[in-house]
Amino acid sequence: MDMRGKTVLITGSTDGVGRYVASRLAAEGAHVLIHGRDAVRAKALIDNIVEVGHRAPTFYQADLSSMAGARELAAAVTQDHPRLDVFVSNAGIGSQNDGPQRQESRDGYELRFAVNYLSGFLLAHLLLPLLKAAAPSRIVNVASLGQHPIDFDDVMITRGYSGSRAYAQSKLSQIMFTIDLAEQLKGAGITVNALHPATYMNTTMVRAGGVAPMSTVEQGGAAILHLVEGDDVAGRSGLFFNGMNEARANPQAYDADARRRLRALSLELTGLSS
Repeated sequence: MDMRGKTVLITGSTDGVGRYVASRLAAEGAHVLIHGRDAVRAKALIDNIVEVGHRAPTFYQADLSSMAGARELAAAVTQDHPRLDVFVSNAGIGSQNDGPQRQESRDGYELRFAVNYLSGFLLAHLLLPLLKAAAPSRIVNVASLGQHPIDFDDVMITRGYSGSRAYAQSKLSQIMFTIDLAEQLKGAGITVNALHPATYMNTTMVRAGGVAPMSTVEQGGAAILHLVEGDDVAGRSGLFFNGMNEARANPQAYDADARRRLRALSLELTGLSS
């Protein structure tokens, strides 16, 4: 995909791999919509991009730990843009960020499930009209190889909680949603794919978790850019990638009944079912 003149929204793009991808796409001529909670970080990114002679990104500040924050972001983007060529759902919190204890979002949902999965689920649905207007267009969900099956009797993990389990459940949920949405959008000209960009990239999230980085932001960014603009994935949808290569996710991702249950729950929790 030639990115010149394309409009791309990347959540969680004022730091880490999202920042790298935003900078690269701006250099390729895309109009990049960056998102984050920190306006100071956003200004630094915009200044860096403008300084080297590229079009200034547009910053949208939103807290995706609440469904209201996700709705406000979608409304702002929709008000400003008639079409959206690519949506990269990258915002998230790691297994140990903000501590290992169980936390809840403003809506009362387990925090990692809310931020890493539900906000992206809601945004994707609310942005579908813009993505359809730009077809062929793409949705890229930044997931992980760390995946844990969903216990539908305790989705919010009120028993036996651990940050790593919560993170891994949220990431598998993203992949299940990817497969599910790809099936729903067959024939609409919108592809939906998910990926594990790289293992323990040198990002704030990884370092905050006390983990020694094993790969670079550039490696993970290249994998995301592959799904954003690669010709070899044009028209391919509902897939999970490990870096540059197609891979298999946790078996629950391919369980149609589990995906149906997750879809129904997600529609209810995000208010889309009404």
